[in-house]
Amino acid sequence: MILVKKILLFLAALFLTALGIAIGTSAYLGTSPIGSFPYVLTFILHLSFGTTTFIVNSFFILFQRVILGREFQKRDYCQFFVIFFFGLFIDLGMHLASFFVSDVYYKQFIMLVLGAAILAFGVALEIIADLIYIPGEGAVRAVSKKFGFEFGKAKLIFDVAQCVIAILLGLVFLHRVEGIREGTVITALMVGPLVSVFFGPLKRALVKIKIL
Repeated sequence: MILVKKILLFLAALFLTALGIAIGTSAYLGTSPIGSFPYVLTFILHLSFGTTTFIVNSFFILFQRVILGREFQKRDYCQFFVIFFFGLFIDLGMHLASFFVSDVYYKQFIMLVLGAAILAFGVALEIIADLIYIPGEGAVRAVSKKFGFEFGKAKLIFDVAQCVIAILLGLVFLHRVEGIREGTVITALMVGPLVSVFFGPLKRALVKIKIL
């Protein structure tokens, strides 16, 4: 029963994380660092955001396998199921967010902030569920574990690397920077602190209603 609750909690976290990314991206002020690499690929490969997210995260799983070697456990392959649903949820989120797209800046900004808040809420829920991680986070943990980096620093390096790759791909294939704007920086600065804000109260609330 506890496992079933954790699975449902994780699926809810996955949906909210994907929805937050989709809403923030649909503000068109710059996508989140975690979505920057897959987002630019949508323009290059002409595939949906969810599909490119699946492709990129598949490489993150293989990256973990290479980095961790024998320490990469069989259960870690379950991340492929995670990104299948994650990709679906992102495409669903993009569809839902399309009803609120605006070219008025203050409305775009509100949409960006809302997306960042939902993303942070989803990440906090994912941590509380403590079941399995999205491959991007798994890759950071693999690097942190293998090379002894503090997780926060490894996460920062990983996010910056994704943004740099997105910029380079955009310049090479599209001759422009796509998806990297002020919203990318704002989201990066907001999500971490908001996760900390949500984590404690959310966990206590879930314990109180006996989900945990």
